[in-house]
Amino acid sequence: MDDVAHHIGASWLKLRLPFRVLYGKKMLPKISDYLFKLLLIGDSGVGKSCLLLRFADDSYLDSYISTIGVDFKIRTVEQDGKTIKLQIWDTAGQERFRTITSSYYRGAHGIIIVYDITDQESFNNVKQWLSEIDRYASENVNKLLVGNKSDLNDNRAVSYDTAKAFADEIGIPFMEASAKSATNVEQAFMAMAAEIKNRMATQPASNNAKPPTVQIRGQPVNQKSGCCSN
Repeated sequence: MDDVAHHIGASWLKLRLPFRVLYGKKMLPKISDYLFKLLLIGDSGVGKSCLLLRFADDSYLDSYISTIGVDFKIRTVEQDGKTIKLQIWDTAGQERFRTITSSYYRGAHGIIIVYDITDQESFNNVKQWLSEIDRYASENVNKLLVGNKSDLNDNRAVSYDTAKAFADEIGIPFMEASAKSATNVEQAFMAMAAEIKNRMATQPASNNAKPPTVQIRGQPVNQKSGCCSN
């Protein structure tokens, strides 16, 4: 009887051990060297949500669900042997959500200002968005200007040279990108992460801590066509 119990116990252990090992391995998250909070801002319809969807999930939708308030995604990347967790917040561009989204500027390490290269007004409004940064964000926050929808070059309203000259004048990096074709999307977020990491390297370790938690959460509303392309 003892032999049978011993045999059953040994068999059960053989079955159980791999599960426990795999389960334990799965439940152990990789520790990040950095956690950066990024913010996407810009007029409604310029393609902020689509840029985020492309970077975080490598997917694209011609019609994307508009965001009320804010929403976010997380992606972990590797740079120079360091693990960086990017917490990327997608904000609504509508004026009626300004009072909600302004609270998300606090604790942001980097802010990407997005305009639509086929929409002159969205580029003109970049100055207003920069004023929002000056008003609500920390003084040393990293900034990047991105002209989205570069795949729609035939419908271009804002030239590359005009946007580049503006970015140079105010002293921030600039690039054009396309959420639809994935052009420069990865590069934009990785460049921002590198800029923040370089800045953090010269600051106390406490600055790499988790950003403050904000309780309000964005929810999707009716579909809006043309968020990411024409």
